Amino acid sequence: MLTVGAIGLSVAMPSFAAAQEAVASDAETTEETGEAIVVTGTRIQRPEAATATPVVAITAENIIQSGINNVTELLAQSPALFNSETNFDAAGSQARTGAAGVNLLNLRNLGANRTLTLVNGRRHVAGVSGEAGVDTNTIPVSLIERVDILTGGVSSVYGADGVSGVVNFIMKRDFEGIDIRAQNGISDFGDAESNFFSATVGKNFADNRGNIALNYEFRKDGRVGYGDRPNGRYEADTLVRNPNDIPDDPNVPDNIFLNRIGYSDSSPGGALVIDGSFSPRFNGDGRPYDPGLFLPQSGFLAQGGDNTPVNDYQGDLQAGTKHHSFNALFSFELTPDVRLFAEGKYVRSKNFTIAQPSFDFFTFISEDNPFIPANVRAAGLGEFGGLLFNRDNFDFGTRNENFERDLYRTVIGLDGNLSDNVKFEASYVYGRNDTTYISTNQRIEDRYFAALDVVDVGQFNTGVANGVFDCRVNLDGGAVVDAGNGNYGEAPQTFTPGQCVPLNIFGEGVASQAALDFILTDTTNDYRIEQHVANAFISGDFGNFFELPGGAVNFAFGGEYRKEKSNFQPDGISTQVADFDEGSGVLADLALLAPEVGSFDVWEVFGELNVPLLADRPFFDLLEFTVAGRYSDYSTVGSTEAWSINGQWAPIRDIRFRGGYSESVRAPNITELFAPRSGTFAFIDDPCGPELINQGTEFRAANCRALIEGLGVDFDTFDPASDINSSSSREGVFSGNRDLTEESATTWTAGVILQPRFVPGLTITGDWYDIRLTNAVRTASLNETAQFCVDSASLDNVFCDAITRSETTGFVSNYLLSPENVAFIETAGADVTVNYAFEPGNGSLGRFNLRGTVGYLDKLLVLPANGGIVDDNQGENGAPEWVGTADITWTLDNFTLNYGVQYIGDQLRFEKDQIAGDPDIAAPEFLTINDRFVHDIRAEISTDDERANFFLGVNNLTNELPIRGLANQQGVGWMGRYFYAGIRVTTDQLGF
Repeated sequence: MLTVGAIGLSVAMPSFAAAQEAVASDAETTEETGEAIVVTGTRIQRPEAATATPVVAITAENIIQSGINNVTELLAQSPALFNSETNFDAAGSQARTGAAGVNLLNLRNLGANRTLTLVNGRRHVAGVSGEAGVDTNTIPVSLIERVDILTGGVSSVYGADGVSGVVNFIMKRDFEGIDIRAQNGISDFGDAESNFFSATVGKNFADNRGNIALNYEFRKDGRVGYGDRPNGRYEADTLVRNPNDIPDDPNVPDNIFLNRIGYSDSSPGGALVIDGSFSPRFNGDGRPYDPGLFLPQSGFLAQGGDNTPVNDYQGDLQAGTKHHSFNALFSFELTPDVRLFAEGKYVRSKNFTIAQPSFDFFTFISEDNPFIPANVRAAGLGEFGGLLFNRDNFDFGTRNENFERDLYRTVIGLDGNLSDNVKFEASYVYGRNDTTYISTNQRIEDRYFAALDVVDVGQFNTGVANGVFDCRVNLDGGAVVDAGNGNYGEAPQTFTPGQCVPLNIFGEGVASQAALDFILTDTTNDYRIEQHVANAFISGDFGNFFELPGGAVNFAFGGEYRKEKSNFQPDGISTQVADFDEGSGVLADLALLAPEVGSFDVWEVFGELNVPLLADRPFFDLLEFTVAGRYSDYSTVGSTEAWSINGQWAPIRDIRFRGGYSESVRAPNITELFAPRSGTFAFIDDPCGPELINQGTEFRAANCRALIEGLGVDFDTFDPASDINSSSSREGVFSGNRDLTEESATTWTAGVILQPRFVPGLTITGDWYDIRLTNAVRTASLNETAQFCVDSASLDNVFCDAITRSETTGFVSNYLLSPENVAFIETAGADVTVNYAFEPGNGSLGRFNLRGTVGYLDKLLVLPANGGIVDDNQGENGAPEWVGTADITWTLDNFTLNYGVQYIGDQLRFEKDQIAGDPDIAAPEFLTINDRFVHDIRAEISTDDERANFFLGVNNLTNELPIRGLANQQGVGWMGRYFYAGIRVTTDQLGF
């Protein structure tokens, strides 16, 4: 939608109709002058803009008028990029480790690693260690001329990674004058403050043979906590297992909305267990414990009481970010036929986000501990000889992440003319991303358990208390860290006896700073990503030798060398192996890590031919086709081939048909290949639990019974979601796979462009796409692995082999995750746009731009792994069947007003197979996330000389927020109503 920048296949944004008309005018101009232009999707330079591949162009003016300065937030409103990794995905508990504050584009739901992001048609260094996705925050918004989005395989033109398509950022060049823009914004909730400033200065010199431009850009976005929106608060409704439907009654909804949901039997100040009921009787400070209403089969949740609110664990909706970007652009015509060009960029980014605290489940404290409240001791500790406590350690400090990123990129090259018909370009690109991130407040395991084992010194030495407290390990010689408690039971490793500081956990905020300093550490992790790309090609036509009835045959041929390196070095303490267990580390809440170092290089040759068969003839205003191919030789997977063929036919100038077919490849990235065997954490919803047993294949129930009973556990009482451990993640192992091979994708597109002469200013486009990805590299998640194990025809499968279950409880105790070439993904759909620009009353009433876009998702099928179950995601959460945008922009003299609306279609709250297997999973009215409209409005006024523009706007005018039970809703977002205002000042020359 225009003002918020929603984009369809062709973008619906303010003034976009004018932008499209400008493109057409430019094409006409180039046809008259013979000047060639470059269109994304081909290296052939031609004097016309239309090609057989459907390319969407979002202009700089569109970006400015959207009021959104985060490019991914803007582009994610497009059907093509709907599931891109926006600010919500890069914050709090949602963010991947090491990726907070990073925004990645995801084209057609195929994943960020399959979306090729280019700058001026060239590769850009990645944003995350071991991967290929580009952090769009490192691309200066104020230098963007336009963004081209192309759906379909482009490996034949640009190389691997572009199996879903390409997003190409075309930057300004030969800029002259001054362009200054400043904008501030704030949400209706009084947060999410956004500050943006940019200044660009450019100057031609040497009789206009040369140009130099300098740019500085600053952007700051305020951190927003999970509880800063209604659905993230304690009072918010959460969809949980219905306590009045156990055992399951098919006529009663399995899940209902309840508020004040917390983790049962756990509290920020401690929940103390003193008897065999294993239910807390006291808070940590000695007050009686209110357990609330326990919710069985819910992941050990409860309603009300003293329990820790679930929403307190989620951290942030948006990380706090600061970006400083410095850019320099240079070009100089060495001769009339040779131009030297260079680009330099430095981006300093800082990000901060809050995540989860550490926690304890049934940790033992000996009755010797003098911190135990007197009334708790008086209630009797004889059954255990002490007590057990559950605790959510917010007062220790949450495990936050602070990032500092330094990104460098340089481009240098030559381009020009070899003859009247042949052009050339040769360039070298170097990119480097140096990132340091600090993960705060990690517990050191031996120190933590030593600090918990506290005694009265006088009582310990003489049997008479003296009120002086110390760690037992400081007094007993330290053979065992916690001889009194026995939680750790091993010798000290990271400290020596005498250094321990007693830790008080009985109550919230009672621990001394000295104790916290002793048990906690911040880990500093570094990664460096480097990229080298050398590329050279020639392009032109064979017009000097022959021409077809449609014109000269165009060509482009070239070669490329690329080397990618990634080096992740975790903090030394994160890699320190426990003396007593080579598979464990010394940190209590972080799996044992290992350095990840890898690289690959690739040599490539490529070529394209455009063959214009007919032109300017009856029924053949244009008939042409383009073929492209690329051969690549990787140091990792060996040789690959990619090719494509596209064509277009215009029987008359008013209508043009286009289509294409391509076969593309993606080579595995560095993490997929070279990740070392290291620890990981993941949550599991056990498919054998009673609440999920009906939500799988016909094999699940029998397989689960055989699996659990085979361990010697009673399946009829097996209920992991009612156990306290179900509320925490499980530790397992992840490793890369050096035997991976390349992925393959086949894509076909078909479309039509209508530009009727009898309705000037009207353009209608419609394009269908169909993509099938095979041999896809994918790592099945822990949930998927557990499901595939019991949903297969028998338990004799690779998924069951990857999971270890306890012979005592039957719960998952360990697992191995590793990428494999096992998946396929199929997606298909259509995008239709209507664009109409007109000036009623011969312009006396102003100019109107109307724009409408509809995106339709026909299918989205995913087979996560061989032997797994094909998952039909179309219409589920994040993949609505319909998405649409519309807007109208009115301009009269120096005043512009825009209204835009975005439509997000219905989405299922649950997966289709869940609903099919468990029809009463929720009440019918809660099965669907209902469709939504989001409205925006913007006004702008410019001075008479058009050198200054003042603007203000409101995005999400009606304050649409996520539906009940969701903190974030794709398309709607979490932000709510947002106000912004700004100024832009421009001149076309410096005056000297």
